[in-house]
Amino acid sequence: MTNADSIEKRIPIWFDTDPGVDDAMAMALLFAIPEYDVKGVSAVAGNVELDKTFENARNLVAFFGRKDVPVYKGAARPLFREPRTATFVHGENGLGNMTLPASDAPVEKKPAWDALYEAAKAAEGELVLVAVGPLTNVALALSKYGSLPKLLKEIVIMGGSAKWGNASPAAEANIFCDAEAASTVFQSGVPITMCGLDMTLQTTMSPAELDRMGQLNPTAKFLRDAAQHGLAYSQAHGVDGMALHDPTAVLWPLYRGDIFAGEEAGVAVETKGTITYGKTVTDLYSDKQFPFKNAFVLLEVDKEKLFEAVTDLLKRY
Repeated sequence: MTNADSIEKRIPIWFDTDPGVDDAMAMALLFAIPEYDVKGVSAVAGNVELDKTFENARNLVAFFGRKDVPVYKGAARPLFREPRTATFVHGENGLGNMTLPASDAPVEKKPAWDALYEAAKAAEGELVLVAVGPLTNVALALSKYGSLPKLLKEIVIMGGSAKWGNASPAAEANIFCDAEAASTVFQSGVPITMCGLDMTLQTTMSPAELDRMGQLNPTAKFLRDAAQHGLAYSQAHGVDGMALHDPTAVLWPLYRGDIFAGEEAGVAVETKGTITYGKTVTDLYSDKQFPFKNAFVLLEVDKEKLFEAVTDLLKRY
């Protein structure tokens, strides 16, 4: 990998995750970017139960050679709703039923929301929070620490959609898992970038492209092999490939306009509906506008440049 010490001004990053196959790829990219200074990783229940996401996060950090980065356990369930998982996509263990050596790093005892706040305070307003799972940890941190919104430079969310749903006809899965938490985040006043389905569904990697990626090195092979369970699910539902949902959120802070395009919008999260629970309601396509613009919603991606960036970064392992 490139020597991170040669980067004059690195971006302090906090990564909140629920590994998860595409979470694993996102984490691999995260640690391959020398411009990032990863301050911590926090696990939340989502794709699988918290004990599994926490174990996966610890083992992935070790697998990617970054045991110096602490991993914290977060929320085991949504704020008010019953937990939901996605084992049908990610496998019973969250990593496509692939196994990794157990990390021997010290087990952090501090709750994720406390560790996030301390990292934000230490970064003095420069911390970028990348959240690629349900937003429960983030909402708890914002609720507990009233000064936190002013200490975060940006929250990058993989979640939501202006048009579609994948957990319901109206809602994307991460928001659907804990819409109340998502509503708290979108109302926080922190600048938000929403990497939602409008953009991420344009990033589908075909089986052949996954196979070529897997030939790069053992790290890429693990990611390819872990993806096979989710790939089979996608193929059974008429999509011959796997979308790189979470990796896009990791790439945004560095690549921004080089790969992605979007628009400022007002975004509100539906928490009261039954059919529409978890929908991220935007004013992008409406004559009637919200009286606020609280998010930058990504709508387009240069797929060729995205895949080039992913390949170049994975080659660093």
